Amino acid sequence: MLRVCYYLPCVAILKIIRFDKLINKITNTVFTMKAAIFETPGLENLKVIDNADQPKINDQDVLIEVKVAGVNPIDHIVASGGLPRVDPLPHIPGAESSGIVKELGSHVNNSELKKGDKVVVHNKVFDGTCDMCLNGLDMLCRNGGLIGAITNGGFAEYISVPERNVFKIPDDMNWDLAASLPVTSLTPYHALKEASLKINEHLLVFGASGNTGMIAAQLGKKMGGRVIAVSKDSWIKSEFGADYVISDYEKVAENVKEITQGRMADVVLNSLGVETWDSSFASVGVNGRWVTFGALTGADVKLNVRSLYSKQIKLIGSTGGTRKEMHELIDMSSKLKIRVWKKFKLEDVREALQALFAKERDGRILLSIS
Repeated sequence: MLRVCYYLPCVAILKIIRFDKLINKITNTVFTMKAAIFETPGLENLKVIDNADQPKINDQDVLIEVKVAGVNPIDHIVASGGLPRVDPLPHIPGAESSGIVKELGSHVNNSELKKGDKVVVHNKVFDGTCDMCLNGLDMLCRNGGLIGAITNGGFAEYISVPERNVFKIPDDMNWDLAASLPVTSLTPYHALKEASLKINEHLLVFGASGNTGMIAAQLGKKMGGRVIAVSKDSWIKSEFGADYVISDYEKVAENVKEITQGRMADVVLNSLGVETWDSSFASVGVNGRWVTFGALTGADVKLNVRSLYSKQIKLIGSTGGTRKEMHELIDMSSKLKIRVWKKFKLEDVREALQALFAKERDGRILLSIS
C-alpha cells in the first residue's frame, strides 16, 4: 500500500512533465503562409513562397488575414531598392491592405474589435510620444516610418500590426474600396485639407484617373469645389463627377484660363512630378495653393521665385494622413467608389508592380490575396 502511495505521485508528475512538453511543442510551432518576399532589394529578387513564417502577435497586436491589397508606387520603390533602409530582411512589401481579424493580442482593449471583423490597416509606424504624435500628426512621427517599408507589409496571407493601426470598416464595404482607403484615399484627403479647399474654388487635379486622382476628384466635389480633371479618360467626368476634363497635357494652363475666365485654379494637386511641373505651376491663380504628395516622373524642378511671391502662391508638401482623417474617410466611404483596371493574384506580384507604369492603365491595380 505504501509503495502504491509513493508510486502514484511519480506517475502524476511524469504525466504533467509530458503534458508541459506537449504544450511547449504546440506553442513553439511555426505556422507558415504564402507571401511575396525578397532577401535583397531589386524587383527581380521578389518572389512568392508558400513557407514564409506567419507573423506572431504581441499582447497589443492584431493578426489579420489579408483579403485584398492595393498596389502603389511606394511598393515598387520598396521592392526595387529605392529606399535607403528597408527592415526587416528578408522583407515583405505592401503598404495598403485590408482583411479580416483572425486573432487579438491579450492586451487589446478596443471593445469594437473582435474576430471576424472587416478591417483596414493604417500604414504609419509611430511611437505616440514625440512632438509630432502628440500634436496628432502621427504620420510625421520623428521615430516612425511606413508599414511595408520599415516593417513587413501586406503582400502576404497574414499581417500583424498594433491595435492602434487597425480600423474597423462596415460589413457591406467591398474589398476593392477597402484596400484603397489607407493610401489611395487618405493621401489626397489629407492633401486637400492641407490646401484648405473651399466651396466654389477651382481644384485642378493632374493624373485624375490614377490611383489618388480619382479619389481626389470625388473628395473635391464633396468639399464643394469645382473640379478640373487633367486626364485622357472621359469617365472621370461621367462616373466620378469632375466638372471639366482637360485631355491635352500640352495646353493645360490655356484650358484652365478659359474655364476660370482668367482667374486660374485656386488649388492645384500634382503628384506626377517634373513632367507636369511647368504647366501645373502656371495654372495656379493669385493666392492659390499648389500641393503635392508624389514625384512619379521625377523630383527636380525649376522654380520662378518671382511668380511665387508676386502671386502669393503657397507650395505645400503633404504626406499620408492622420488616424482622425482615416476615421473621417471610413464615415464617408459609402459615398466613395473606385475603378479597378486589373486585379492580380499574389503569385503575379511582379507583373502587378510593373503594370503601375503601363500607358494603357485605366484605373487601380489590386492584389487578390485570399
